[in-house]
Amino acid sequence: MQSLGCAKNQVDSEMLLGVLKENITLVATPEEAELMILNTCAFIEPARKEAIDTIFELVDVKEKTKSKLIVCGCLPQRYKQEIEQLIPEVDRFVQIDEYGNLGSIVNQVVQSDYNYQKQFDPLNRIYSTPNYMRYVKIAEGCMNRCAFCAIPLIRGNLKSRPIEEIVEEVKQEVSEGAYEINLVAQDTTKYGFDLYHRHALTDLLRELILIEGDFKIRLLYLYPELVSDELIELIKNSPKIMKYFDIPIQHSEDKLLKAMLRRSNKEMILSLLHKIKERIPNATLRTTLMVGFPYEEEEDVDAMIEFIEDIRFDHMGAFTFSLEENTPACKYPNCISEETKQKRYELLMQAQSKIALELKQAKIGTIIEDAFIIGYDEESYMYIARSEAFAPDEIDGCIYVAAKDELSLGQRISVKILDADAYTLTGEQV
Repeated sequence: MQSLGCAKNQVDSEMLLGVLKENITLVATPEEAELMILNTCAFIEPARKEAIDTIFELVDVKEKTKSKLIVCGCLPQRYKQEIEQLIPEVDRFVQIDEYGNLGSIVNQVVQSDYNYQKQFDPLNRIYSTPNYMRYVKIAEGCMNRCAFCAIPLIRGNLKSRPIEEIVEEVKQEVSEGAYEINLVAQDTTKYGFDLYHRHALTDLLRELILIEGDFKIRLLYLYPELVSDELIELIKNSPKIMKYFDIPIQHSEDKLLKAMLRRSNKEMILSLLHKIKERIPNATLRTTLMVGFPYEEEEDVDAMIEFIEDIRFDHMGAFTFSLEENTPACKYPNCISEETKQKRYELLMQAQSKIALELKQAKIGTIIEDAFIIGYDEESYMYIARSEAFAPDEIDGCIYVAAKDELSLGQRISVKILDADAYTLTGEQV
């Protein structure tokens, strides 16, 4: 199984394996496999290109080993007819709404007659994450209709899971030793609106923090207009919720936010971010920004750089605008060249790199008490760790740790920071 794209896709991959788990043995490489399954992303053009390239790589393996290949996920959900014609070597393209029938689909592809009893269900997974951390998908789809985004076209409208079902899942994961519980959805702040006719994220969190055990919750993908005072206070006052705010704002300038069909504006975003920093001084702020959207001018990029210099995000990701068919942005004049988009991207990232370096260097001499071991670097003979200030999958960087004794994966330690660059901290166990 190979899973591309976001953590939400990764959860789907784990559930797909869960359906098959009684009748399969997992192998480490495509060359060893009798059946290869690829779960694809189709969010933006680079993701589609990665998916197509990976399919062709696996087709080469399939022709050499005579194995079977199933491709599922967002790419066939959105472009099934086109890619069936483009890549007939794939044995079966599986759309997202076919996941419940995966067992019978696999039987058809490999010409077997196994009886698959397990359901496609969050409580029935083969986890791809280490035991100390888990992703919990609290909702599928999205109610927002941002002008640039194809997610609602692929995944449909918001479909939240009931609170009691999520509580049951987290209880199970904590009982199995998970320390870091990462809640994911396309928009976690909209959680529950379809089920309960209100924004129910705080209701969910209040139930989760009652679960007994040694664990912490990380919230990912918070939309700025729905980060309420109630949510900020709950995060501030609960030891079981990480002081980590992942708030993708996309742009700082009202002209662009309006064209993107975002519901926030610059004044509101500034007020929110300063409020978080004031109420929770040790909070970690992360955002995602876009350059090259239609109507963007050089002065808008300059203003966005001034904005990030004011806020000083701990972590910031950025990407260049990619035109997605059937999105509202298709009706806009798209006259910004790829070269110009790339230059703007580089200017933005250079500015953030300088901010990140200053913030990291300010930590030299401090002690991080909540670091947990995620790996070992053979070249430097140092352990690799994260703290609650660093999200999984290396999107925020990591901490390199010198230790006298042997440490184990997931072990929590205190680290004195001795050095820093823009994306990593280096220290010693104390």
